[in-house]
Amino acid sequence: MGISRTVKTIVPTHTVTEGGGFKVRRPAAMGSLMSPFLLLDEMGPANYGPGEAVGAPWHPHRGFETVTYMLSGEMEHEDSVGSKGVITPGDVQWMTAGKGIIHSEMPTKKMMDEGGLMHGFQIWVNLPAKDKMMNPRYQDISSEHSPIVEKDGVWARVVAGECMGVESSIDTVIPITYIHVKMTPDTALHKSLDVDLNGMLYVFGGEISVSGKAVKDGKLALLSPGSEVIIHSKKGAEFLILAGPEINEPIARYGPFVMNTREEIKQAIDDYQRGIFA
Repeated sequence: MGISRTVKTIVPTHTVTEGGGFKVRRPAAMGSLMSPFLLLDEMGPANYGPGEAVGAPWHPHRGFETVTYMLSGEMEHEDSVGSKGVITPGDVQWMTAGKGIIHSEMPTKKMMDEGGLMHGFQIWVNLPAKDKMMNPRYQDISSEHSPIVEKDGVWARVVAGECMGVESSIDTVIPITYIHVKMTPDTALHKSLDVDLNGMLYVFGGEISVSGKAVKDGKLALLSPGSEVIIHSKKGAEFLILAGPEINEPIARYGPFVMNTREEIKQAIDDYQRGIFA
């Protein structure tokens, strides 16, 4: 029988402004608590009128991965290696910045012309030192190719990893679990997690409980070690399951650059200013 994980810490969220002025809900101090995840931003939900939607204009990254997952609205992305695409509800964009990339994520013309609801997530995943200078790459996974499983009142989109016997096709540099879950009232989910992975739950609707500990909307629950997590919901809930390995390496961070030393940060800034990013 597996060892069930419990909630060891609950982290509150705060609202900050990012990019071109959009508001995000972000767990406080997450980067110092939960390797390998550096950041978790819930974008919106925000209702925009025509001409009001905002995004993130051209900016650089080095040393980690950004994962964008849309629930509502549309964003258009473009990068310095020639990738272009539109992210619509259910779509996933997994960008490995590696040794350096410059990209933009902006509302589509349709969003700007018509307005509408914008809601989604961007998560930053750290890379081990040996992978920080790998070649950049994009993985665009459309909603129809992002697997969904539904059983006994539990709906799940498997962005990365596995859930209820269904696996994602995303190729991750390090082992990552990223599951979007919706639960109807009075349901339970038994989710296995490799014992060597850190695990957490981010609730953005309703309420769940793990080993009798309640986790409410806008809270991030960091889980204890174990081989599974048993999640209950009495009134229904919507949340993310995230898991990944501990990267036990120094972190040097400056804005869009995440390396291991201050010297590497200085080199990243110099490389960007000299125009040698991809």
